[in-house]
Formats: sequence, C-alpha cells, structure tokens
Amino acid sequence: MKRIGFLSFGHYQPVPGSAARTAREALVQTVELAVAAEELGFDGAYVRVHHFARQQAAPFPVLAAMAARTRRIELGTGVIDMRYENPLYMAEEAAQTDLISDGRLQLGVSRGSPEPALHGPATFGYVPAEGETEADMARRHTAVFRRAIAGAGVAESNPRMTGRSVQLPVLPQSPGLADRIWWGSGTRATARWAAEQGMNLMSSTLLTEDTGVPFDELQAEQIALYRQVWRDSGWEREPRISVSRSVMPIVNDLDEAYFGRDRGSVDQVGSLGEPGLARFGKTYAGDPDQVAEDLAKDAAVREADTLLMTIPNALGVDYNTHLMRSIVEHVAPALGWQPTR
Repeated sequence: MKRIGFLSFGHYQPVPGSAARTAREALVQTVELAVAAEELGFDGAYVRVHHFARQQAAPFPVLAAMAARTRRIELGTGVIDMRYENPLYMAEEAAQTDLISDGRLQLGVSRGSPEPALHGPATFGYVPAEGETEADMARRHTAVFRRAIAGAGVAESNPRMTGRSVQLPVLPQSPGLADRIWWGSGTRATARWAAEQGMNLMSSTLLTEDTGVPFDELQAEQIALYRQVWRDSGWEREPRISVSRSVMPIVNDLDEAYFGRDRGSVDQVGSLGEPGLARFGKTYAGDPDQVAEDLAKDAAVREADTLLMTIPNALGVDYNTHLMRSIVEHVAPALGWQPTR
C-alpha cells in the first residue's frame, strides 16, 4: 500500500445528530478535513460528486479551496459524472484548480450512478446523440475533456484577431494533468475499457455485477484484468489503482455507539434499479487489530496502490479527525503504510 486517503460524500441534512446541517457547513468542513488529513500524514483528500442530492455537487470550488489551504496532500474526486459536464469548460476549471494546487489534482470521472433525477443530464442540457446511450455520451464527453487538457486544438482561430488560421487549445494548460485522470469502474468490462484508454482505475465499495464470489475477490479479478489490458495496450507509464473501503476502528465508547452494530459486517447483494445485481463491500468495523488484520487479507486492497477510506462527514471535523488518527495509528501500519510528514 503506497497511499491512503479519505473519501467524503459531503452529506448535509438539518437532522438531530448532524454536524453538517447546511451546504455551507459541509463545504467548509471538507476543507478543514483536508487540512487535518494532511497534518496526520494522509496522502489524499477526495470528494464524491452527486447531483440533485444533499451532497457535494460542483467539486472545483471546494477543491481549489482545499488546494489553497494545503501544500502536499493529493486532492481528487470519486467521481465526476461526465453525463452532466461541458467538457471544455471542465477542462478550464480542472487546469486552473490543478495550477493552484501545484499539480496535486487527481480527477476521478465516470458515467455516474443511479440518482434521484429521472432525466438529470437532459435537465442540464445534455442529451445523447442519435444512437447513443447516456453511458456513450459520458465517454464522449470524457474523450473531449482529455484531449483538451492534453493541449489539443479545439477551436478555429479568427484570422482577423490572430493573423493566421490555427486550432486553439483551451487555456490555461496544466502539465501532467492528463496522466492524473481516473475512470470510476463498476464492472470488469469498464475496467478493460479504462485500461485501453490509458486512464487510471478507481474502483469503489460496490460493483454493478455479481458472480457469487466475495466482493474483494471480484474486485481483485477486475484489477488483474485491468493490469493485463494496460500491458497489452502498450502504455509506458505505470497506472494508478484505487479501491474504497469503509474502515471504522473502534477505540472508545463513542466509536462503539456509532459503529458497534457494524462488527461482523458482510457483503451485501442487491439491486440499484438497473438490470442485474450489484455487490456491495462490507464495513470494516471493530477492534483496531482485527480491522487491520482483515484489511491486510483483502485481496483487492493488496492489489491497489491507493486505499480511500470513506468517512461519515456528517459527524463533523473533530470526530472524523479522531477516526483518521485511529486509522493512521492502529490500522494503516499493518498494510505497510507510513504517514508522510
């Protein structure tokens, strides 16, 4: 294990027990969590992106704020739903945020997941072309975005303004950003596609397919396929691969009150409203030594270079700082990880 980061869904809700009752509180606390994670030696601070929900939506303002308050930690998304994005405007936002961070941006993008809106992308003005699915449209948007951040010309110049006719790139450009794009994959087929495209792999706590094997083994199979296709595709650089886990070491009575019921958690299989079954990974909750031992046995955790710990952001900065400290002190060293200072 080379890197460990946190992943926040940015939940906010005016309900009893929530420390993030408003969108502003959730956003400000996300920045504070990035600062705390950096001080603890974490390698990454990532935000989940959802639309039409009381969660993090437009990621670049908060990523830029996180960048301005930190110096070392990676800042990323897991993931941006590309069905909703204007890829050229996103290229400008991503480059500017990456420049503010001095090259620390790690952008997870994908086709998106089931959501509250019936026709969400169409509401934003994005409708698949004839013969396209929404997944096809997301991949098309991603291709345009990746060409733009790589410096390709995307607009014809006005000779009366420039004195010549050339293809103009989106500006600014941020060197190296093109190699720091991840595809959020929920199946072995999309992992294969990500490898063919030369994108890093981001695999989460659920896979939208179920073959009957434990979640970590199914995910490890996905990672192995991805690596093989990456090699076969002839890419020269080494890819990055992340997996996400819910990790709750219980070290005091408050931890027990929050997560004691998750001791002995197992995989869950269910429907997300689409054809087929999805398999959800279990929560790693319990005594720190047992949590560390179980994570060290996780087949997919062993295969990935980055582990993203999902955090209960609605419990506030102080509690999540305690949770991250428990991970740093009691769990992560068993995975061969040491904090970066």
